[in-house]
Amino acid sequence: MHVDGNAAAGLLTQVFARDMTGAHGTCGSCGHNGPLAEAVVYGEAAGTVFRCPTCDNVLMTLVEAPGRILARLAGLRWLAVPI
Repeated sequence: MHVDGNAAAGLLTQVFARDMTGAHGTCGSCGHNGPLAEAVVYGEAAGTVFRCPTCDNVLMTLVEAPGRILARLAGLRWLAVPI
């Protein structure tokens, strides 16, 4: 079962110290560009996985560990954060 990127707003804020649901990401696989709020999000034992809503490519994985959050953004070509 999955939810949309809005469900991970708190976790994204912890990592980036701002609301990131409106930040636009570009999928490294299909080139889809849209806000992280549109990502398909799975909360799994290994972390929170963000997938492209178009091609299902893994965009980003966030793992909460003691005293830190590990972030892997390997599936994103770009992440544009509004300032």
